[in-house]
Amino acid sequence: MTGDMTLSKAGAMDVQREEISVKGRLVEVPAIRLGERTIVVSGGWLRTAAVKDEDWLAGDVVSEPEAYIAAIQQGGLKADLFTFSQKIPHTTPKYRYHREWDNVAAVPTSNYENWWEHLVPQETRKNVRRAGRRGVVIREMAFDTKLLEGIIEINNETPVRQGRLFWHYGKSLEEVRKDYETLVDQSRYIGAYFKDELIGFIKLVTMGEIAGILQLLCKNAHHDKRPANALIAKAIELCSQNGISYLTYGQYIYDNKTDSPLTTFKRRNGFVEMRFPRYYVPLTAKGRFALQTRLHLGIKRFLPKSIRNMALNMRSAWYERKSMSQHTDATELE
Repeated sequence: MTGDMTLSKAGAMDVQREEISVKGRLVEVPAIRLGERTIVVSGGWLRTAAVKDEDWLAGDVVSEPEAYIAAIQQGGLKADLFTFSQKIPHTTPKYRYHREWDNVAAVPTSNYENWWEHLVPQETRKNVRRAGRRGVVIREMAFDTKLLEGIIEINNETPVRQGRLFWHYGKSLEEVRKDYETLVDQSRYIGAYFKDELIGFIKLVTMGEIAGILQLLCKNAHHDKRPANALIAKAIELCSQNGISYLTYGQYIYDNKTDSPLTTFKRRNGFVEMRFPRYYVPLTAKGRFALQTRLHLGIKRFLPKSIRNMALNMRSAWYERKSMSQHTDATELE
């Protein structure tokens, strides 16, 4: 496909079912195929249409939104909103649709030495060196069964991560294979090894001039060796060697939480917040109502910070107790 004009000529196919990942689980949702793109619809009371894997495709995926809007309306997809965004670094708004300023954690990667010498604090450089002194070896890995078995060991280390149930805990080999083979042609897998044990990994996805960390996960038992810092350093080195301008790592700020441990970790590794416009186009009366009342942003954004923090702390404590109870029950059965 050379552009969106191809889409308007191609027309929409019948509504099909497409798998997407929702909270770590693959679910089937309504979809239509437009040229080389797939538009999927997800959500509960507010149904939102978007290009599948838009965040992991190169460039501004939707450059002619009218073609997509027409295809959704004519193709039988039942959606209240259509959303799409621009990509960094081209963030000056191009369209007059309703927009919100979204954010991404990004670090320039065209010059590895500049990142090492000027963009990270001394403590981060110490952590990267510490990983090497304590026996951590960073290397790229082939996408094969050995890699997947190592990922399963990391997934199953604990059922709770960052105060919530870990979505990938307890998954089978085939489930993990299905998770990690997505975007495989765009991906590189970087592993942190200690005495031949995989103790951490990054799935790095290339999208034209940008690369993104789709997942970074390490074993808690080896936290003292700082494998996460070493993995990020290697990812930035690879980006620099391959002409990648920016490395992204999810959002910089989630749900207006400016002081989360994850944001602190990203900042200490040289990431900064970059804002970009995300557009919302209403397709139904419900969609127009959601934009007018800002309900398209989710209910939790309207809660006071103190209540959100209290709820998060209660959830974390409950998950921890549940995890300890399950571990105790399993031990008694042995």
